[in-house]
Amino acid sequence: MYVPAAFSVEDRSCLHAFMAAHSFATLTSIHEGRLFATHLPLVIEPHNGPYGALVGHVARANPQWRDLAAGESLAIFTGPHAYITPAWYAAENVVPTWNYVAVHAYGTAELIDDEAAALDVLRRTVERYEGSRETPWSYAEGNEFIRKLAAAVVAFRIPIVRLEGKWKLNQNHSAERRQRVVGGLAQQPDENSQAIARLMRET
Repeated sequence: MYVPAAFSVEDRSCLHAFMAAHSFATLTSIHEGRLFATHLPLVIEPHNGPYGALVGHVARANPQWRDLAAGESLAIFTGPHAYITPAWYAAENVVPTWNYVAVHAYGTAELIDDEAAALDVLRRTVERYEGSRETPWSYAEGNEFIRKLAAAVVAFRIPIVRLEGKWKLNQNHSAERRQRVVGGLAQQPDENSQAIARLMRET
C-alpha cells in the first residue's frame, strides 16, 4: 500500500485494535495464477509472533483455500471514509480528496487440518461476535450437527509478517485547514463523516 510518511501509523497495539474493531476483512491471494478475494471475519491473535496472527475460515467449496498455503496473502481491514470538498479549505489551488483509515496485513496461511483446532477457530469466531450479547448463542463442539457443518469449512491461521497502517486525515494540511475540514464533516449527516471528524480531532 502506498503510505506517505505523514499518514503512516506503525504502533502495533493501535493497528491490532483497529483490526479487531473492523474485523470483517477482504482476504486476497493468488488462486490458479489469478487474484482472488473473499470477504470474511478474521480474529486477531495479537501476541502470536512479532506482528500477531489472523485466524479465520472459508467454505470448503470456496477454491481460494487450495492455494492459500502456497504464497503470501493480503488481508485488508477498512474503516470509516469520507469525501473532502476543497470548499472547506477556504483556499485557492486545492482539490478534492478522500480521507480514510485502512490496515493491510501480509502473511502466508497455514491450513488447520486438526478437527479440534478447526472447531476452536469456529468457537472463538462465534464468541468474538456473540460475547457482547445479553444472551450469547453458543454451540457444543460435540454436537453432530456442528461437526458436520465444521467439515464443510477450512480453517486457517496467517502469521503476520508485515503490517501497514494508513490514517489519511489531512495531516499534510495546516492545522487551520484541518479544523475547517473537521467542521465541515461534523455538519454531514452520515456516520462515516462523523467518524472521520472524530479521528481528525484525535490525530
